[in-house]
Amino acid sequence: MVFKVGLTGGVASGKSTVTNLFHDQYQIDVIDADKIAHNLLVKNSSCYNEVVETFGESVLLDNGEINRRYLRERIFREAAAKQQLEAILHPVIRQQLFSEAEHATSAYCILSVPLLIEVGLHREVDRVCVIDVSEGVQLERLISRDKISSETAIAMIKSQCDRAVRLQHADDIINNNDSKDSLAHQVAKLHELFLKFADQSH
Repeated sequence: MVFKVGLTGGVASGKSTVTNLFHDQYQIDVIDADKIAHNLLVKNSSCYNEVVETFGESVLLDNGEINRRYLRERIFREAAAKQQLEAILHPVIRQQLFSEAEHATSAYCILSVPLLIEVGLHREVDRVCVIDVSEGVQLERLISRDKISSETAIAMIKSQCDRAVRLQHADDIINNNDSKDSLAHQVAKLHELFLKFADQSH
């Protein structure tokens, strides 16, 4: 069984940047819950049909595809909508994450899951790594990345678990407030650490 590192962090904390470093620099297999979720919602898939049935046709674009931006903003605003979407997607995402992890060929693999703590998946990985940024930096990056109002951005941040709670569950913390060089240095150190743990777990 491959050693599994659960990687998480708040929205716009830099998860993709970090997973790209692990993958591109060290050829570590990364299994990304967001990518799985994205693929689950392709037109006419079973999850797509369930989402349309649950949320109605207002969730669709003119071409019949899911309006992901509308859906995302709606679930960040409405707790009930968030629960409904999670009930549809999370069991399938979880199954795919672990199925893909079993086929990983690198020394360890990374499961990148934004809601790792919230859905209890931190209990099913070997190590939890949290990417941490200050709330000011997070807000700034989110507004700039998604071209959204500060109100929407604050609602998105608040819909996830509290930063302090996330940090409580961390075995390792990556500080992403600083430069790309600092980030690369932290990733290099963690790569060595994860290799040791993976080696010990065999």
